[in-house]
Amino acid sequence: MTELNVKERSPLQLPIAGAASLSAAQTLERLGSSPDGLSEDEAAARLESLGPNAVRTHRANALAVLGRQFASPILILLIVTAGLSLFLGDATNSIVIGVILLVSVGLGFTNEYRAERASEALHSRVTHKAAVQREGTTREVDVTALVPGDVVHLSLGAIVPADIRLLTTNNLLCDESILTGESQPATKDPAPVPAGAPLADLASCAFMGTVVQSGGCSGVVVATGGRAEFGRIALGLGERQPQTEFQLGLKRFSFLLLQVAVVLTSLIFVANLLLQRPLLESLLFSLAIAVGITPQLLPAVVSTSLATGTRQLAKRRVLVKRLVCIEDLGDMDILVTDKTGTLTEGKISFTAALPATPDVSAGSLLTLGLLATEANYSGTKVSSAGQNPLDAALWESPGAAAFEPARFERLDLVSFDHQRRRTTVLVRELGAPAQLVTKGAPEDVLALCGPTPPAVQALLDEQFDAGSRVVAVATRPAPGLATLAPADERGLSLAGFLVFLDRPKTNARQSLDRLEALGIAVKIATGDNPKVAEKVCADLDVVSGGTLTGAQVEGMSDDDLAAAARTATIFARVSPEQKARIIALLRLSGGSVGFMGDGVNDALALHKADIGISVDTATDVAKDAADVVLLDKDLGVLADGVMEGRRIFANTIKYVLMGTSSNFGNMFSAAAASVVLSFLPMLPGQILLNNLLYDSGQLAIPGDRVDKEQLRAPSHWDIAFIRRFMLLFGPISSLFDFATFALMLFVFTAVPGEFRAGWFIESISTQTLIIFAIRTRRVPFLRSRPSAGLIAASLGVVALGIFLPLSPLGGLLGFDPLPVPFFLALLGMVVVYLVLVELAKQWFFARDAQQLPAPPPPVRRRHATHHIARRAFRFSIPVKVPPPAVPPASRRRARRAQREPARP
Repeated sequence: MTELNVKERSPLQLPIAGAASLSAAQTLERLGSSPDGLSEDEAAARLESLGPNAVRTHRANALAVLGRQFASPILILLIVTAGLSLFLGDATNSIVIGVILLVSVGLGFTNEYRAERASEALHSRVTHKAAVQREGTTREVDVTALVPGDVVHLSLGAIVPADIRLLTTNNLLCDESILTGESQPATKDPAPVPAGAPLADLASCAFMGTVVQSGGCSGVVVATGGRAEFGRIALGLGERQPQTEFQLGLKRFSFLLLQVAVVLTSLIFVANLLLQRPLLESLLFSLAIAVGITPQLLPAVVSTSLATGTRQLAKRRVLVKRLVCIEDLGDMDILVTDKTGTLTEGKISFTAALPATPDVSAGSLLTLGLLATEANYSGTKVSSAGQNPLDAALWESPGAAAFEPARFERLDLVSFDHQRRRTTVLVRELGAPAQLVTKGAPEDVLALCGPTPPAVQALLDEQFDAGSRVVAVATRPAPGLATLAPADERGLSLAGFLVFLDRPKTNARQSLDRLEALGIAVKIATGDNPKVAEKVCADLDVVSGGTLTGAQVEGMSDDDLAAAARTATIFARVSPEQKARIIALLRLSGGSVGFMGDGVNDALALHKADIGISVDTATDVAKDAADVVLLDKDLGVLADGVMEGRRIFANTIKYVLMGTSSNFGNMFSAAAASVVLSFLPMLPGQILLNNLLYDSGQLAIPGDRVDKEQLRAPSHWDIAFIRRFMLLFGPISSLFDFATFALMLFVFTAVPGEFRAGWFIESISTQTLIIFAIRTRRVPFLRSRPSAGLIAASLGVVALGIFLPLSPLGGLLGFDPLPVPFFLALLGMVVVYLVLVELAKQWFFARDAQQLPAPPPPVRRRHATHHIARRAFRFSIPVKVPPPAVPPASRRRARRAQREPARP
């Protein structure tokens, strides 16, 4: 596919403010469209002319990936050192550093680019559709294929796919907070607004990226892609993504190493100058020490780990929107989820119609239920596509085949919303007066019907106790009524109950056991009756810590709810706002909270959670609010993702601990020896070669095994812990370095070339083999086996490190041959060193201070840019999106979004 050709001055482009002041008919005429929509040929021509409706690309960009490899402070230090070495005439040193750079950048680029290609493939499998009228027929097309003039139909929970001029509305409210920052939904109406009205007052328009909070509408597309208001802001922000806690920790660690390197380098340089060493030699040696103390291949190790994790999750059908979200997934220790599709099969079936009075039959009750759906049954065949699961189950039931749509005329409709929790229709049967039919949550419908007879309440309780989902249906005559409003929902007579069943999943218990083994507390947040949720949990042997209802949540203070939410297992009949409040309070209690939801009412909670999780079959608003999308709704798949996140973090920390401790010890030894000896203990190029060999062996760490106890709870960056580890194990390494110095000077009376060869071999042997002790808190090999790849890589590095000083290249590298007795002494020192490290490790981790968990990361506060970035990814294509001209007003809104105070 070639780069898009977007013509910025098409005659079809009508400013949205201009369309708002025109009538619906005038807007259609200006756009060359009609209520029946465009023809397929015309839509294709406009798509070719104006380009796709996109503001993001999910294409793997090789140049961007390559550029990111050089953003690490460690790699910047290497580049500076290589440049200075070349400038000062030390070609050997410059070549060694260049090799290190090539290896680090090459490995990092290869693995990250592979990961982005895998992510691109997954993104291409998740598509977003819009209901479009073309040639008089409603069909679904990809949102990126919309063009000006298309007539679209939107219902509850849809994300508006472009800037549209409304043609018809039905109690339409839109959440425009992503554009305006206003928390209250905006009321919409097709009537034209006065010319020159500001963006927030364009009530006759719906804007790209906003959410249909209630009701529905039809409208004609006016602007797409970067020409829409949301698109201009999204493009103005660029492709930059908010940083995760893992990225911030990695950055803090990198700067810690830079501080240590700067201090040590400065001291060594000054000391060597005071000892009247040559300026060039002192500078290069100091720079080599600075490079040596940093784990040069840390970016490559992290990229390799993330790439490996992404490929593993891709096999399990998990889409991670950003690679580092895998790390956030591993941090989770509380999961709040709906029960439908996670604990239950998610296949809702209609089982019975239970009349409340003798004069209502089961068949007529089912008919009333079908009438009170939002489906369009004026045609010959009613489709269940796009309906909520309960309505879809009604239309798919055997009894629905007897429904005769020609007998009924729907006069008006009040759509379902999460405050009323019911749908009401005004219908007229042929030859009969109009009647009002309401269908919804039993508690809310019964409240409109007057006192509930004990027999009816007993019938309802029986169904709830059996774990059935129940919908109540009520009616009243409505002669003379032509339109509906929520105030008309009064004085109803209960017709009966419609009963549905969603059976528990057979593997749900196994999945819950896996999450429990990972230290994750699972809590249920549902709009169902509490008895239904409790029955499902009881069937799955879930030990409940208690149930809180929406009414109870509403009456609690934040402090009381925070305390109750920590122990409660079930939150029933909770509203979207209550779910979000519960999530926010759980986060403030110190937990890292994941929320798994797939409905319109889950979007607020998904935004509030540390890690938002949804599924491919979810509503658009839920998928767009999520960080992770599961292509299969299964808690077992989620457990795989958590384990992968924790495994990646554990292996990254292994590299950090091993690199900082041994590197710090070796460079401290070199610094001390350079002051005491009459010659440099190791040449700059030899130091860098030593580190290159050592770090290359560490590239097998991402594939290493991880002990089970490291997966039982999330881990976090703890710079103080890393510093303490470095200050204990670094001096142990230095102690054996000093022993080697004494051995070479006083036993073998070594000349500089022999001294450097001896220390080079001892250093590479000890700091490589220490991997097997530090990679686990257990006894190595006996109770924790490393991967075969790590064993092979480590032994190979040691063998190469011994071979190089003895090979023909030894002289070129500045080494002299060593006597045979040295290698016997080396073997003894390595064995004693590893035993001492093991003893020190047991003491270190046995201390009470080390057994305390690391402090949890601060509550993540998300700026408006975070929500814009996530919403923008639904308008994504696998090619470059050229930015159109961004007007000053849109640039100002983008800058305002970047400056907006963070929200918890």
